[in-house]
Formats: sequence, C-alpha cells, structure tokens
Amino acid sequence: MRSVFGFVVAVALAGAAVPAVAGEHPFVGSKKCKKCHLKQYKSWAETKMAKAFELLKPGVSAEAKKAANLDPAKDYTADEKCVGCHVTGYGKPGGFVDIASTPDLAGVGCESCHGAGGTYIQPEHMSLKNKNYKKADIVAVGMVDTVGVEQCSGCHNEKSPFFKEFNFEKRKDEGTHEHFPLKYEH
Repeated sequence: MRSVFGFVVAVALAGAAVPAVAGEHPFVGSKKCKKCHLKQYKSWAETKMAKAFELLKPGVSAEAKKAANLDPAKDYTADEKCVGCHVTGYGKPGGFVDIASTPDLAGVGCESCHGAGGTYIQPEHMSLKNKNYKKADIVAVGMVDTVGVEQCSGCHNEKSPFFKEFNFEKRKDEGTHEHFPLKYEH
C-alpha cells in the first residue's frame, strides 16, 4: 500500500476548494465512472488523490502535521479550511457535504479534474446506453477533457501549510492515473 502522505497533503488547510470547471452540474462520485472506466478507476483508487480525505483524520501523518504546526490529534474532517481540497465538489451542487451523507465524494475524485458528471453521464450523453457518444458532445455539456493547471492550483498553492512547489509540467508527465496519464494543456 502506498503512503497517503505526500502529494495531496500539500493541499491541506489551503482554504481553497477545487474550482468548478464544468459549471454547476451536480457531482455523482467516482464509483459512477467505474462502470465504464474500470482500469482508470482501479489505478486512481491507489493514488494519494483518492486517499486525500484520510489525511484529515486524527493521528494520520502525525509527523507532517507537527512539522506544519498542526495538532496531529485533531480531527480536521469537518474543518472548512481543509475539507475543500481533500474531497470532491465541496460547496457545489451535489458535492461533498460530510462523510456520513456523501461518503462517495471523500477524496479527490474523477470529477475534481473532469468536472461534475451530473449532466454528462446521463443516458443521452455518456452512458452504457449510448456507447457511440462523441467526446465533443460530452465536453459541450460539462466534461473537462483537457486538464489544465487551473484544476490543480485551486488547492496546490501557497495557502497550504504543507505547500511544496507544484510543478505542473512534471506532474502531467507522471499522470494522475498510474498507468493512464491524462491529456493536459497549459
């Protein structure tokens, strides 16, 4: 199992939610993406992004929290300064509310980069019923196809007590999906 401390911890307490890049469509959670994108889902599920919410729990990454002058015993899972960068869609329609009512949106999921799926996964758009959809049509109704630095910089910024220089060029080459690098643009 990979360590959950590292890349995503850099966004803890940043105070900025992931930008709404696909308008105000409701969020549906990464499990909805899994149906058609199983390989990408499995790869993403092993990333630090998928496990970002865990970092907010008491005792997790205690040494890093101490080094950032944070209380390692504190539960940050309901702290508004932290949650927005460790979940999907916080403060947006259908986005993360709390772990009890929206557990499928804990962690930085597919929609954090590709936009809220509430519209583009409808049967008439991208679905198992419409396997012949055109990518341009899906993008037109809200999916972000080309991920840019703006999807990352809402959280990976100097406001975080864990901030480390965020090199978008290096990160895009590594890809968010371990074996499936995304298509990016500047």
